[in-house]
Amino acid sequence: MIEHRLPGLTAQGDWDIPARLNMARQCLSHPRDTLAVIDLTQGARRDVDVGALAAIVDGLARVLLTRVQPGDRVGVLLSQSPWCVAAHLAIWKIGAISVPLFKLFKHDALASRVGDAGVGLVLTDAEGAALLGGLAEAWIAAEVGIEGAEVPFAETGPDDPAVLIYTSGTTGTPKGALHGHRILTGHLPGVSTSHDFLGQEGDCLWTPADWAWIGGLFNVAMPALALGVPVVAARMAKFDSDECVRIIAQGSVRNVFFPPTALRMLKSTDARIEGLRSVASGGEPLGAQMLAWGQDALGVQINEFYGQTECNMVASSCGAAFSARAGCIGKPLQGFDIAVLNSDEQGEGDIAVKRGAASMMLGYWQRPEETAAKFQGDWMLTGDRGVWEADFLRFVGREDDVITSSGYRIGPAEIEDCLLTHPAVATCGVVGKPDALRAEVVKAYVVVREGAQVSAADLQSWVKERLASYLYPREIEFLEALPMTVTGKVIRRELKRRAAVEA
Repeated sequence: MIEHRLPGLTAQGDWDIPARLNMARQCLSHPRDTLAVIDLTQGARRDVDVGALAAIVDGLARVLLTRVQPGDRVGVLLSQSPWCVAAHLAIWKIGAISVPLFKLFKHDALASRVGDAGVGLVLTDAEGAALLGGLAEAWIAAEVGIEGAEVPFAETGPDDPAVLIYTSGTTGTPKGALHGHRILTGHLPGVSTSHDFLGQEGDCLWTPADWAWIGGLFNVAMPALALGVPVVAARMAKFDSDECVRIIAQGSVRNVFFPPTALRMLKSTDARIEGLRSVASGGEPLGAQMLAWGQDALGVQINEFYGQTECNMVASSCGAAFSARAGCIGKPLQGFDIAVLNSDEQGEGDIAVKRGAASMMLGYWQRPEETAAKFQGDWMLTGDRGVWEADFLRFVGREDDVITSSGYRIGPAEIEDCLLTHPAVATCGVVGKPDALRAEVVKAYVVVREGAQVSAADLQSWVKERLASYLYPREIEFLEALPMTVTGKVIRRELKRRAAVEA
């Protein structure tokens, strides 16, 4: 537990959630001259204060009221921009439900989400309208006028539905996690902690992650607005280290959420960034080598946090409060009760979060049976395996990623971390391959850094010398690229399918 008065919580560490709560009001409650969004999307820097953002929100809300009823689902197909946050805020302001959609989705991915959510209207731009191809009515957000009367906030409560966020699909068909207006409050303790108590003078937050995902929208954009911290809107067609450094300088960024994939790409190009006060990362665990690199190249401790679309930001590291422990994903945050259930003799079990957490979903959209299956009594099962190390939580792997070999239960994360310490390895994925003798053998798929050369035997020796003889990958296959979700996570189930075919 991190002992610090955190936003969203009372002095006693309980959730501070009023009976009436609307996320749009939370984000627009600061003085009108407070800097809200630093817009770099058009090249030159443009500063948008709370008053200007509120005017855009009201313009969108006025036109939405002509078409949308409270509880209707409205899509938002926009990249990082003031219009993207304004679209969500306008939808929440009138009591409707926003559905974030990603610009890199192809037709089938958009169709599945739009159809499942029953989206009839999407706020987007010309590019997004072309992507939709008639799946739903498209309104070009930036063409909506902003002159007119202020729109009142809907009198919503913390459990009234506000946002429907689809999972990234690492473990099956994407499901819509429906969240109430309390989701933003539920993120504030973790966002503050993972940025060494965000809200210090000069703080300014940015992420290369798209705002269509919970990591971009609720780990960065909306918490920044709620806390009165400027958020930078910038776009990269694909991650580029030099462009990343430029954005940080142009936007006066001091606080960054870097997904693990972005950190590995920065490391692979030997990038160095100065002037940062905090760096947070989550989605996949980092190892000791990446943490050491971050301290050297970024000048700060990388604070890992843990959560998922269904219940996010439940544990975190915090360099301002304690040193990170390699392989662990931090300590439980105030407001969250975390347990490791069904543990074996080594203490490894199912990571679970108790009901009552403000960032926990209301349920899966129109999937009551799958919602029920997500819980064991009052505990929401994350589907991840973990183990306690004192008050640190160590992530072992997804429940279906754990490898059983010759009687050992092996988590892939530790092996991946070890492989990533080799100077020739850019990224990797480790899975179990079916084996008649051992049940499974450890197999690694490796992407080598550009210009580097390494053999399978070299990497096998590397792991043997640093971990244990039973942990080394008995098979290594070199690939040009790994299968990734659009959020940058390795899709191990595709690697496992590939390994099963080879068996």
